[in-house]
Amino acid sequence: MRLTTAAALAATTAFGAGAAAVAAGRHVSELALKPRTDGPDPESLTVHSATDREVTLTRTLGAGRRGIHGITGPGVHATVGDVLSTAPDSVTRRLLRVGQGALAAGQRVRLTPQVYDGDPASALGLAYRDVEIPGELGRMPGWLVDGARDTWVVLAHGLGTTREHAMVVLPTLHALRLPALLLAYRNDQGAPRSPDGIGHLGDSEWRDLDAAMRYAVRHGARRLVLYGWSAGATMALRAACDSPLRALVAGMVLDSPVLNWQCTVRAAAAARGTPRALLPLGVRAAEGRTGLHAERIAEAAAPGRFSVPTLIFHGPGDTLAPWGPSRELARLRPDLVMLYPVDDASHAAMWNANPQSYEEAVRRFLTPLL
Repeated sequence: MRLTTAAALAATTAFGAGAAAVAAGRHVSELALKPRTDGPDPESLTVHSATDREVTLTRTLGAGRRGIHGITGPGVHATVGDVLSTAPDSVTRRLLRVGQGALAAGQRVRLTPQVYDGDPASALGLAYRDVEIPGELGRMPGWLVDGARDTWVVLAHGLGTTREHAMVVLPTLHALRLPALLLAYRNDQGAPRSPDGIGHLGDSEWRDLDAAMRYAVRHGARRLVLYGWSAGATMALRAACDSPLRALVAGMVLDSPVLNWQCTVRAAAAARGTPRALLPLGVRAAEGRTGLHAERIAEAAAPGRFSVPTLIFHGPGDTLAPWGPSRELARLRPDLVMLYPVDDASHAAMWNANPQSYEEAVRRFLTPLL
């Protein structure tokens, strides 16, 4: 074979391999940065049977976790409680409510920390107002549950959920007479789409939280509590550091914060069935497509940057956002950071594992801030 022909063949092969790697990385990054909020996924369960009091599901580690959880699938959303019994291939749980559709044998569903669907009135009987929050990409929808105090709680959901996830803490906030603003931010249903259409794990979304903070102040808030789950917790950290309104932040509640985005991208892609060998490609693609940099999140979570009381819910069972950084923050800043560890809880499902103790911790934390 002539030298030029061999060189051309080698170049073509290398180009093809490079293009394939770029395509693979892009696909893997989308698995992590565009999580599904409905429908089946690789961790889906089959409904074996259902009555008006209980539902039997495929037996998995998640299906047998303690506490209260949502189950969702195409056209259905329900809430399950305690495990009633187990069999070699199934778990039977108490059925607390069916908010949408109906459960039937053979359905494919998945567990979710999002317990409620609908809105604060239909799900909890709480009066609320639909509001529009002006943001840099356009107007974003929000739910405002009014309260008598001038300290407002601004809530941001996280990976693979919607603002409905945040409704689990509304009864606690309402009992404390705190106004609560639940935000639907970029790429959520009804909110503006970002130019690239993918999530940035809070690195750009925090500016939408900042817009919600400005809305709250324009409508009477004198102090703010930022409350976030997963990437929403990262949004809160960034806003507390970088928002022009950061001086008004009286405290933060962070549930399962994403403090190491590379680990989260790898874990989210792996959970969708990505081979281990492709995970580094996904991390590089995520960084290239979004401009994510570890330094920005690390700076926001640096112990020296904390200036307000912060309650963190996290636990060793979180495989999506490692809890080590949360534990280290609490160790380095015991004057401001309180870590509430939760065992046997999956990502962003700290409330679900033990609602009563979670809500009591929130109440005790917020009361001095009123």
